[in-house]
Amino acid sequence: MPEYSLDKQYSDITYGVEDINFKEFESCTFTNCDFSQCNFIAVTFIDCSFNNCNFNNSKINHVALRTVYFNNCKIKDVNFAMCDKLIFEIHFKDCLLDFSKFYTLKLKGTTFNNSSLVAVDFMNTDLTEVQFNNCDLYRAEFEKAIANKANFRSSYNYTIDPTKTKLKKAQFSIQGLKGLLSKHQIIVE
Repeated sequence: MPEYSLDKQYSDITYGVEDINFKEFESCTFTNCDFSQCNFIAVTFIDCSFNNCNFNNSKINHVALRTVYFNNCKIKDVNFAMCDKLIFEIHFKDCLLDFSKFYTLKLKGTTFNNSSLVAVDFMNTDLTEVQFNNCDLYRAEFEKAIANKANFRSSYNYTIDPTKTKLKKAQFSIQGLKGLLSKHQIIVE
């Protein structure tokens, strides 16, 4: 039976490789915590918030994220693909997510606000109704993704092949059109 914590505040903690394993957190807030050494096993976060935390290179293969908010966090090169898919819901604001992977996940309704998503892997991901608000999507990969009703209007540096990505009713700005046409070598000025 995992150790259970409800409605607690955690601040300025550097977690070791196994410190967080076999624990369940509900309605908890983590501030200025460092998870970069963690190798998560059987960890659940429900209605939790992470503020100014470092997850760079952490191994989150066995984590349940159920309505979790990341604010101003470093989450570089993290593989979310093996997270528990039951009630999976995450939101990001002012985060660095470069080189992270969301391969095959259902991210329906996820919000990415003012975040860097350079070279992020969204291949085969369900991005239905995802909000990409003011995000840098340089070299992000969207092949075989479902991005129906996704909002890219204020984001930039993306290249998406409409023949390999479902984009029905997705929203783009006029400035972002060149990211949809680059495959055709069309110059938009």
